[in-house]
Amino acid sequence: MSKHILITGGAGFVGSHLADELLAKGYQVRVLDNLTPQVHGPDARRPDYLDPEIELIIGDVRDPDILRQALKGIDAVYHLAANVGVGQSMYEIAQYTSVNNMGTAVLLEALVEQPVERLIVASSMSLYGEGLYLTPDGDQTVVDQRSLYQLKTRDWEIHNAAGEVLTPIPTPESKTPALPSIYALSKFDQEQMCLTIGRAYGIRTVALRFFNIFGTRQALSNPYTGVLAIFASRLLNNQPPLINEDGYQQRDFVSVYDVAQACRLALEVPEAAGHVFNVGSGRHYTIREIAERMAQVLGKEWIQPEITAKYRMGDIRHCFADITQARQVLGYEPQVTLSEGLIELAAWLEGQVSLDRVAEARSELATRGLTV
Repeated sequence: MSKHILITGGAGFVGSHLADELLAKGYQVRVLDNLTPQVHGPDARRPDYLDPEIELIIGDVRDPDILRQALKGIDAVYHLAANVGVGQSMYEIAQYTSVNNMGTAVLLEALVEQPVERLIVASSMSLYGEGLYLTPDGDQTVVDQRSLYQLKTRDWEIHNAAGEVLTPIPTPESKTPALPSIYALSKFDQEQMCLTIGRAYGIRTVALRFFNIFGTRQALSNPYTGVLAIFASRLLNNQPPLINEDGYQQRDFVSVYDVAQACRLALEVPEAAGHVFNVGSGRHYTIREIAERMAQVLGKEWIQPEITAKYRMGDIRHCFADITQARQVLGYEPQVTLSEGLIELAAWLEGQVSLDRVAEARSELATRGLTV
C-alpha cells in the first residue's frame, strides 16, 4: 500500500510541483492550504494546475482542528506553509511570525498527538545572511552585514578591515546563520523547531534550505515572490525590471523541478533524517544577468533593466549554494539548467495574466524607511 503524504501549503508554487513528483512515484497526496489571496488571487478556489488526484483541504495551518483532520492516516508531512518574502516581513512582523512560527508550533503539537514517520520542513537560504567569503590571502571568512554608512555611499561590495574586496564562495550548511530579516528569523525558527521536536519524539526530520526557486506556477502578481517572477511580471507589462544596488549581487537559481526532486529524496533516503541540506543548482548568476536573460526569452530585449542604486533592508550582497552534502547524502543532482528552465517559463508565461504591483510594493517599503 502506498504511503499517504500531507503537504502544508501544497497548493502553491513549490507544493504543487512536489505533489506532482510524489504522485508520479506512486504516493497518495493530501494538501492543506488556505489559498491566501496574495498568492492565489481573490477567488480562493482550487488552482487549475492542482492534479485532480490530490485531496485538497482548505484551511489554516494555525487551526488545530483542521490539522487533526488533515493528519488522519498520514505517513509523512512536508511543511511548506509560510508567508514568503524578505521585504514584506520587515513591516508585517506579526503576520509573518504568526504564520511561520506559530503555524509551525501548532503543527508540531498536532504531530506530538498524531506522530508520522517523517517530517520535511522547507527552510531558506535567507537565514545565512551573507554567504561565505575568501580573503585576499585565500582564507575563508564570515562577514557582518554592511553598515548603513557604507550602503548610503553606494559602496555595495564586502570589504575587509583594510578595504580589500572579498570574494564570495559557495555557502555550506555549516555556516553560522546571520538572520538579517524577520523572514530569515522565522525560517530558522521553523527548521530548528521541527528538528528539536523530531528528535524528542522520534519523528525523523529533515530541513531543506531552498535557494532562489524559479519555474511555472509562480505567483506573478505577488510583488514579494521570487525575483524571476517579479522580473517577468514587469516585462510582460512592458516595464523595465527594477534592480536594487548595482545588479552585480550573486544568487543561486534552482528549478522547481529540482527542488521537488530534492524534497522526494529527503523522504526516501534513510540517512537524511536529522540533517539540514542546501537545495540549489550549484551555480550562481548576477541579478543583472538574470533580468537580461528573462527579457531575452520573452522577446523583450529592448527593455533594459533599471538599476535603482537602492538598498532594501534585510537584503544581502552575495549568497549561493554549496550542494555537496545534498549530493553525497541524498543523491541529489540538479537536472534543469537555467536556460532550459527559462525557455519553459517563457512558454508558460504566454498564457498568464500578470498584474504589476512592484511599484506599489517599492513605495510601501520606501514610505516605511526600509530602503536607502
